[in-house]
Amino acid sequence: MCEILENTNKELCLDKSKWKLTKFGDVAIQQKGKVDRENTNLTRYIKGEHMGSKDLHIRKWGDLTDEYLGPAFIRKFEKGDILYGSRRTYLRKVAIADFDGITSNTTFVIKANETKIDKRLLPFIMMSEGFTENSIKNSKGSVNPYINWKDIAKYEFLLPPKDQQAKLAELLWAMDEVVERDILALNKIEATLNSNIENEIHGISLKGKVIREVLDEFSKKSELVPLVELGELLKGKGIPKADVKTQGLPCVRYGELYTKHHRVIRNFNSFISEEVKAKSFLLKKNDILFAGSGETITEIGKSAAFIDDIEAYAGSDTLLFRPYDMDGYYLGYLMNSQFVRQQLNKYGTGATVMHIYNSDLAKVKVPKIDKEDQVKIAEKLEKISNNVFSLEEKISRSKALQKSLINQVF
Repeated sequence: MCEILENTNKELCLDKSKWKLTKFGDVAIQQKGKVDRENTNLTRYIKGEHMGSKDLHIRKWGDLTDEYLGPAFIRKFEKGDILYGSRRTYLRKVAIADFDGITSNTTFVIKANETKIDKRLLPFIMMSEGFTENSIKNSKGSVNPYINWKDIAKYEFLLPPKDQQAKLAELLWAMDEVVERDILALNKIEATLNSNIENEIHGISLKGKVIREVLDEFSKKSELVPLVELGELLKGKGIPKADVKTQGLPCVRYGELYTKHHRVIRNFNSFISEEVKAKSFLLKKNDILFAGSGETITEIGKSAAFIDDIEAYAGSDTLLFRPYDMDGYYLGYLMNSQFVRQQLNKYGTGATVMHIYNSDLAKVKVPKIDKEDQVKIAEKLEKISNNVFSLEEKISRSKALQKSLINQVF
């Protein structure tokens, strides 16, 4: 095996002539241990939603005392086991447990057969394109496709000799450590940014306070005014999914405000034709777009500032605030601050789908700050945001390299 690892153009030169075609079921063992939830010392559980796509690390979990879990949550896992989401396998949910707990019977719990494979390699096999393609191809069902263990066990791949496995495992985990260090740094910078948003704009602590207490405290320090006094409240229109193109005039649809854009619209993901624009809402620089509906309370009212001097449009189920004379960047941070978000959250209505309306936005109170000060605050926050963007780009490059290395090996 020869290795070439240059700074940016990294690739492995592997001699696979002695590698053996191996079935996944020969190196992986499915664990079927069950838990009696009424008589266990285990305290944590993992749902599919706790597992990130293409992320080997568990970053979220639930507490068994927090909520009722259905009868499917009977599967026991131990620290070091690999968890694999058997439904919608295109999501690539493969994670290594770092504590003992329980999961549902639709999540496979897997241990490595250490007589045949270095256990550190097994999760990377499951992250490879070949493994994923096999799972997708052999999944059954249309609405919520799933794969059976026997179909995973039949998957074949080339396994290196034991003396090479350790070296390859070290290489792949070293790459993972690079990503993890950058993610840790990113989390710290994002926490700093969120703290600075509240301090720079509001100058008060929100911790442990209900919104009435926050409003009372802030009103003693500075003038609060209803949002409607500072601009117009408008509504987007048109742009159904069928009208969205990959090129043309840029547009923003409501769902993109909580999936694609965050605070400020920096690029566009959807476009419309000249014909469709006549039925859509033309944006103006410094408009703030709000998601008028969403599936959860945290999605509704998410917003982003349109800060460009270009022709662009807003679709239906977007609400808009058009300021009389305010800085767009500042507004992007203000409207996504905890101070404003807490106010918006209490207005959400609906059962299956949550909604807010312009009549709700009109009630939101914000600090009255001179535009010159708005610009200064926004500039400080943008400097921190730029550090976030740089780290995000670095993580993206590292993940792309990690994926490339995995697929070169397996």
